[in-house]
Amino acid sequence: MGSLTRKETAEYLLSRDHITIMTHRRPDGDTIGSAAVLCMGLRQLGKEAAVLENPEVTEKYIHLHQGLTKPCITEGDTIVCVDVASAGMLPEAFLPMQDWIDLRIDHHGVASSFTPNELVDPEAAACGEIVYDVLKEMGVELDIPMANALYTAVSTDTGCFRYANTTPHSFLVAAECARVSGDLYRINQALFETNTLGRLRIQGYLVEKARFLAEGKIVLCTIPYAVEQEWGLTEDDLDNISGFPRTIEGVKIAATLRENAEGKVKLSVRAVPGYDAAELCARFGGGGHKGAAGANMDMPLQEAAEAVAEAMLELA
Repeated sequence: MGSLTRKETAEYLLSRDHITIMTHRRPDGDTIGSAAVLCMGLRQLGKEAAVLENPEVTEKYIHLHQGLTKPCITEGDTIVCVDVASAGMLPEAFLPMQDWIDLRIDHHGVASSFTPNELVDPEAAACGEIVYDVLKEMGVELDIPMANALYTAVSTDTGCFRYANTTPHSFLVAAECARVSGDLYRINQALFETNTLGRLRIQGYLVEKARFLAEGKIVLCTIPYAVEQEWGLTEDDLDNISGFPRTIEGVKIAATLRENAEGKVKLSVRAVPGYDAAELCARFGGGGHKGAAGANMDMPLQEAAEAVAEAMLELA
């Protein structure tokens, strides 16, 4: 495995002409925004670049990839993945292509090396920040669409600059986006000030069903697949819903377990400084950051909930 600096990554990309960019499953603002700004930056340099169509992109973010995608890999492509901590984070449709990936750009502290070349900086609050640094090394200048995509990447992974992972560099990148875009209010309103009725309904459900442990410092929430189906909830309704239980007063670490159609469970954990979400998720084969991490659990929802509750109590 080759660990690259930002400058070396820029040189690597400058030496390639046909580049395809991959995003992770259940794509969030960081992977979507990072892919978009990287693609646009490469095109600005005259490169043939595209984002591989991800079937899981939702209406909330799909506009960022308008005009940037292609349906399949082309022979001879250099494949880059962004914000992907391990091969297991790739969409199911991308998994057969995992050995073709040439470069990974990522910021997860708990991650698995699976590409020949990688630029990983766990100190970066968002993958978008690293992509921005690489594009600067390449001489790329932000335009309005690039600034909007980059701001989406950085603001979503920092919770609009409220999370503990936010750094001075995060604000510097945001300032550059503000200088170029001039339209950050609209983005903030769409991302942080607008709730669907479905989202409000599931928030009420989580409050009603929440299980508190350790005198309220720990909260455990489960979302059965039957509830999602009955209420017709979309991925946008549930986008980052795991962060909601952590906002309850007194809660230090929150786990949300979401059941899928096959009966398997997606674990998402959010924690304040002093608690380690990644350590908890690592016990179940997952990873991420101290403040936010996840894992997939191949067991029934209630059994998974009990296993997570026991592990949370051990770590509290």
